[in-house]
Amino acid sequence: MAYYTEEELNSLGFKSLGINVKVSKLASIYNHDSIELGDHSRIDDFCVISGKVSIGKYCHITPMCLIAGGTPGVFLDDFVTLAYGVKIFSQSDDYSGKTMTNSLVPREFKDEIFEPVTLEKYVIVGANATILPGTVVAEGGSIGSMTLVNKNTQPWSMYVGVPARYLKERKRDLLKLVPKFLSKIEND
Repeated sequence: MAYYTEEELNSLGFKSLGINVKVSKLASIYNHDSIELGDHSRIDDFCVISGKVSIGKYCHITPMCLIAGGTPGVFLDDFVTLAYGVKIFSQSDDYSGKTMTNSLVPREFKDEIFEPVTLEKYVIVGANATILPGTVVAEGGSIGSMTLVNKNTQPWSMYVGVPARYLKERKRDLLKLVPKFLSKIEND
């Protein structure tokens, strides 16, 4: 992958830009002035990031992900991973048929949903999962591949399916590794 240099990233006008951030030159980033990128985070090829988006430290957005922050925003806390093809939406049309839909129709003819999305620390989201407006994936959550998250999750829990259903508790062993990892990084 070819990543922007630090100088190139600084010239793009991000709201905030941490240290050692990597963004692929093949990613499509819109609304730079509304996007915050935390230290040591990475956005890979063919991702689309737009609207109000805050990405914490050590987050990895793998290829072909979509984060549509819109006006409410999408917030990723530290150590969040999005596997290939994950889609996160903070806005959506009403699909019931009571109003018109699509981005070419003025708001007065639509009933859109505008709600922020938050992924708390240590969340991992599997390939091709979709997260809908107004949801919080709680700390340590694990979302299986192709899962549709339309409701808040519980901390340190694993979810699968359409719609997402609780599978089991997720181990917290990784919490013992975090201080060791951070200490190693600081000493390198």
